[in-house]
Amino acid sequence: MKQSILLCLALLLSIGLQAQTKSWTADNGNGTFTNPLFYDEFSDPDILRVGDDYYLAGTTMHSVPGLVILHSKDLVNWENISYCFDRFDFDDDAFSLKDKKEVYGQGIWAPCIRYANGQFYVFSNVNGKGLQCYTSKDIHGPWKHHNMQGRIYDLGVLFDDDGKIYAIHGYGEVHCTELKADMSGPIEETDRVIIPEGNGVGEGHHMYKIDGMYYLISTDYSPNGRTLCSRSKSIWGPYETRVISADETYGYHGVGRTQVPRGEKYRIGSDGTKFGIAPASEDATGCDNAHQGGIVQAKNGTWWALLMQDFHSIGRTVCLMPMTWVDGWPMVGLEGNLGRAPRTWYKPDASLYCNATALSCYDPTGEKPQPISAPYNRNENFDGRTLGRVWQWNHNPDDKMWSLKGGKLRLNTMPSDQLMWARNTLTQRVIGPKSTTTVELFVKGMKDGDVCGLGNINVPCSWIGIVKEGNQLTLRCFEQLTNDTVYIPLTLPQNKIWLRCIGEYDDNQAQYAYSTDGKTFQTLGRMMPLTYQLITFQGSRHALFAFNVKGKNGGYAEFDNFTVDEPCADRSGNIPYGKTFRIINKATGRPAIALKHGVLHDTHPGDKSELTKFKIIDRGVGLVTLQCADGRYIKVYGDGLPGDVRFTTIFEEAEMFLWQDYLDHDFMLFSLSNHRYIGKSPTTGSSYSMDFTGPDPGRRNGAVLKWEE
Repeated sequence: MKQSILLCLALLLSIGLQAQTKSWTADNGNGTFTNPLFYDEFSDPDILRVGDDYYLAGTTMHSVPGLVILHSKDLVNWENISYCFDRFDFDDDAFSLKDKKEVYGQGIWAPCIRYANGQFYVFSNVNGKGLQCYTSKDIHGPWKHHNMQGRIYDLGVLFDDDGKIYAIHGYGEVHCTELKADMSGPIEETDRVIIPEGNGVGEGHHMYKIDGMYYLISTDYSPNGRTLCSRSKSIWGPYETRVISADETYGYHGVGRTQVPRGEKYRIGSDGTKFGIAPASEDATGCDNAHQGGIVQAKNGTWWALLMQDFHSIGRTVCLMPMTWVDGWPMVGLEGNLGRAPRTWYKPDASLYCNATALSCYDPTGEKPQPISAPYNRNENFDGRTLGRVWQWNHNPDDKMWSLKGGKLRLNTMPSDQLMWARNTLTQRVIGPKSTTTVELFVKGMKDGDVCGLGNINVPCSWIGIVKEGNQLTLRCFEQLTNDTVYIPLTLPQNKIWLRCIGEYDDNQAQYAYSTDGKTFQTLGRMMPLTYQLITFQGSRHALFAFNVKGKNGGYAEFDNFTVDEPCADRSGNIPYGKTFRIINKATGRPAIALKHGVLHDTHPGDKSELTKFKIIDRGVGLVTLQCADGRYIKVYGDGLPGDVRFTTIFEEAEMFLWQDYLDHDFMLFSLSNHRYIGKSPTTGSSYSMDFTGPDPGRRNGAVLKWEE
């Protein structure tokens, strides 16, 4: 592991200033997609289809602009097209980080997006302010704000056939409340309990009416994460409930949470707090599995769930999961493996039909598929008149204290003793699984007491930057977890320095680096552990900041050429086409062997005989066949019980698998015949079988493999 980390670090450090233009997208370009849809944070997703267009709304908490809306034509490729508001319009200093008041982890969250009466509605909650609604006839805005107040949050909204509008809300004890048509508030006297406590139902509700039946999709975290569906012939119940998804982690365990010692008072931005990071429970599903989100019927009639999942220090992001209707229940997954969903599957684009038997994809309508695209352009040269859509401020900024001038972002410094209290801090989500972010910092305008640089807005936070004391400039790297600072006095003849963050987000760690010439970078400080925490309810975020520690307005800092390089965004080489390789089981570290007896088994780690060597044959549209070096092909007999993974010499009989890419040479083999995975138990001694439902969080149940050239 240490050697792997060092190799990755060396690779990332070697990256130059010019970032690759390629960014993570789920589309594989062959009719398939690979989860997550985005490798950056997108919490509490709610999905809506209007005609041929899909819209996805998500949580933005304390960041502005707020309530993000993405658009897609195929549910796989997305574009950021709107925010519901530019800044919080409440007369409350906490929304602007004034006088050490804040709304970290509060702000606005868990939106519900709907279309009715010729306009779009986005409902959400603001802690302490109640239910909010934003309406617009154009999805791009402008949006009208309705402060509906009332204690309704984490809600689902249904516009019923009779014109009534219902909000479903509450945890455990689920309530239904009718809303006023003019969005002036709830009709309080209509509030009723529709699902009593004791039925195992959670929160994060999404209500639908399908063929006359009411369906409520919700999520539960006690005692473990699950996605549920409750259905009734009446909005008021009674409801029956089923679990429709559980334990789908895609092989990702939870990250260690930020901890504060019991009895110690913690405040955001308080340096010196004794933080801790709890060890991750690598084998537990917990609440980190795919859970809260909405469902949608695609243009071709198929159904899909878009659920969020915790992806380590990235935070929560979205996975697209096929659904199967069984006895009137919308189950996540495919027939034969309900409740789980493949990481790689076929796109739901109505114009694309993939036939595993014909081994082809064709377009019966003549429509062109949506171009492959990422939702954001993360790179920014600040040459425009406005900031790119990817940027969000940490709380409301003071618009008099920042500007775009001369192709640079200028941040004027205001009083603050710490990054988390610094106003006018510009942020964007980090992108995984690995990325390197670089920015140029110009320091000519700094004054005594100014602190400016590149940071990570999280709890605990960290940063690298320049501090000016008198006429002396000092490069500093600060880590709040340990309350530790590294100092380097320096001179900058060009008044410019390059700052960098090297992120290994799947491994929950990052390190800072700097350069005085833009070519040679040196690391500063240690490789820091990262976390996802429930204090701000956000994952790691890059931050461009400027503040003054001497209690006054100071000078200014200027930033330019913000670049993000994603070495894992290009996945074209992840499948070992044309290579000869061994298959190593992640659970045991032992290679697979094609026994002469006709069974796929395992052997000792040092075995490199011909029967441990395999290659893949590309069958098109993501499908592959595995062939042993002696010419035999893997074939699955029966339903995949132990002993049923054997071999054939007839190519036409060979099993076709949908390759599941887990990055870094990790993969799974998914059968289209029974929608399960090939695997080998690490404990029973049985040979390989085709009856695994999916990976466990630690990738130790025998279903996750690794190819070794």
